[in-house]
Amino acid sequence: MNPADDAPARSVEAARFKLLADYLPAWIALYDAKTQACLFANRGYAEAFGLTEQSILGKTFADIIGPEASALIQPAVDKVLSERVPVSYERELPEADGTPRWIEVHLIPQLGDDGEPVASCVLINDITKHRLAERAVRESEARLDKFMQATVEGILFHKDGYTTDVNPPCCELVGYSFEEMIGRHVLSFIAPDEVGKVKEVMRLGRELRYETAVMHKDGTRIPVEFIVRTMERDGEKLRMTIVRDIRDRLASEARIQHLAHHDALTGLLNRASFMDRMALLMKRAERRGEMLALLFIDLDNFKRVNDSLGHLEGDQVLTTVSERLVGALRGSDLVGRFGGDEFVVLLTDLESRADVIVVLEALLSVVEVPVKADGRALSVTPSIGVAVYPDDGRQADELIQHADTAMYRAKARGRATYQFFEPSLAETAYADLVLEAELAQGLTRNEFELFFQPQVEATTGQLSGAEALLRWRHPQRGLLSPDSFIFVAERHRLMLALGEWVLREAALTARRWREQGLTQGHGPMRIAVNLSRMQFHLDGFADTVKRVLDESHAKGQWLELELTERMLIDDIEHAPTTLAQLRALGLTVSVDDFGTGYTSLAHLTELPLDKLKIDQGFVARLPDDVGAQAITRAIVQMAVGLGLTVTAEGVRTAAQWQLLAGWGCQQFQGELVGSPMPAAEFEAWVRAR
Repeated sequence: MNPADDAPARSVEAARFKLLADYLPAWIALYDAKTQACLFANRGYAEAFGLTEQSILGKTFADIIGPEASALIQPAVDKVLSERVPVSYERELPEADGTPRWIEVHLIPQLGDDGEPVASCVLINDITKHRLAERAVRESEARLDKFMQATVEGILFHKDGYTTDVNPPCCELVGYSFEEMIGRHVLSFIAPDEVGKVKEVMRLGRELRYETAVMHKDGTRIPVEFIVRTMERDGEKLRMTIVRDIRDRLASEARIQHLAHHDALTGLLNRASFMDRMALLMKRAERRGEMLALLFIDLDNFKRVNDSLGHLEGDQVLTTVSERLVGALRGSDLVGRFGGDEFVVLLTDLESRADVIVVLEALLSVVEVPVKADGRALSVTPSIGVAVYPDDGRQADELIQHADTAMYRAKARGRATYQFFEPSLAETAYADLVLEAELAQGLTRNEFELFFQPQVEATTGQLSGAEALLRWRHPQRGLLSPDSFIFVAERHRLMLALGEWVLREAALTARRWREQGLTQGHGPMRIAVNLSRMQFHLDGFADTVKRVLDESHAKGQWLELELTERMLIDDIEHAPTTLAQLRALGLTVSVDDFGTGYTSLAHLTELPLDKLKIDQGFVARLPDDVGAQAITRAIVQMAVGLGLTVTAEGVRTAAQWQLLAGWGCQQFQGELVGSPMPAAEFEAWVRAR
């Protein structure tokens, strides 16, 4: 047969071999035994070295893999050719970007008819995935070992219930040594009443988190949390249990549960729990036809204690008062604290109001006993409002409201007393509700306006500014001063909207005066605006002022803000920051009615202020009252020494003017200068000057 006839068949066979070789996941190459030139390479082998199946042919082993790599594996090639045996080895072959890569190389000799090697076949498998997986397992086990030693939580491994490994925290938790725990059945560490639960979890092989209890070596029961998992370690299937000591957590939860129902400071029932228990007692009283009395107790002038002695001493006073309340009542009575200095008491098992009065007298007497605070004896008095079930209400909220209303009437009567609820009190509360609605309508109907009272320099009589005073032109009641409605506005938060209206109206007026030239020839002509406590304590109050100035196209230098001493002391922690922000906007900050509050000299030096206004109660007693002279003169000299401007309010006579000016008072305001006037009248008054 002609060999040429076999050529097509060989060609087909070669093509099939090449196709198969190209699609195998291995790299395959054939090198001549003598020249080490490449005789064949599949696609994977060629592309691994950046070549093609054609361009790689004829290149030597060293040309393809490089001289260094060739020299490294030459001993293996020599062994294949000399000993005519296959050789296998692994080699790390990093990628161009440095990524690790491992290959497994098999060198297989191809022998001729005479038994001599004619070529060597190279078969390479990429084993990177296997090596990375092995590395991950080793690293995971190493991390687990480190974690077991480093973590503060107990970790225990067991097989079929018998301990195989345990970390030091677990040993410390139960009081056994490592040697004592290894090989011991895990159920022997479990509290007897919990063995059944733990045994069932082990039987089912569940992976979960649950609470149980273990026994310390000394017999102490320890509540714990188990986190159970099944895992392999060193090729062995084990159960791992993370053991967490939850004694602190359970104690915290119990504390939180207590706090959820009790006041943190006094330990009395809080509002929610008091109301819940009160509702139950009211249902019982309804079934039995019994009488109950709700007492709403508020401490008189308690803020003075906080302001003068600090909140820690104030807390001590509250604690002492709560103990006295509990001590003066029966175990069947409910006592709660609603917050601040407000306490509530529900009296049960009453026959008549006379029984309530006996308790009221007792409470007044025990609370009035001086309380030791800061080494001093302080007298704290209560004002108590009383609402009786079922006469004054059949619902808990209704009784609370009526007792609260009665308490305010008790305060109005002079404090340190009690007041039973009466229907007329409800009528007053209703009147306040109506007034609240009218106030809201007054804002929308533009019924409010500002009056202005002039302020002048003491030495020259030159106009320096004016105080803006709010008035309400009520459609039925006529012109009203703030005394008629401010209390209701403050109680129902309408003061925020009303206060912002005053601020904006003052800013617009200040701008109008400058546009009209009214301020020419006068001093700075600032308009002073009285702030409410609610306004000043509002978060972001300085931002509100800036917004009003921007919207009014007014400058801060045109306005002065007046605050009372009480407002500053009530927020002494944050007041300096707020005052600094206001002054940064250009506004002048003044303390109004100085001498009637509780500002200490230390506070006065710490607060960023510009002016003090002496309360007109002192000025009115001048020049005849020696005591008023001493106090007023001291205030003026102190303020001047601190670099503050001093304004005297309520100046009515030339003698007062002369005396105050002689002491160094710089500005005056009062009837001698001018009474409060509507804007148009004030502007005419200024022009006439």
